[in-house]
Amino acid sequence: MKQFPLLSHAVRFNRNSPDICPALTWKGQFTPAQHDPSVQSVSDHQYWCVYTQTCIGPDNGLVEPYACSKKDRACRREAIQQSR
Repeated sequence: MKQFPLLSHAVRFNRNSPDICPALTWKGQFTPAQHDPSVQSVSDHQYWCVYTQTCIGPDNGLVEPYACSKKDRACRREAIQQSR
């Protein structure tokens, strides 16, 4: 399994990356509530891949925003091709 450097929380879980894989999903996408900064989120860091339906991607790598934004992941490239 590929090891990533220690990253800050803001970098590791940045869901606003322009390079994020379209197959990455998280609970917050399906919760129709407005963001309230005074309430702790219960859906933080619960990610899964559309293709495997688990937290492990088709390439046996971890499914989370930082890892799923890496341009060298074959599964990410395939997901982008399929989404076009």
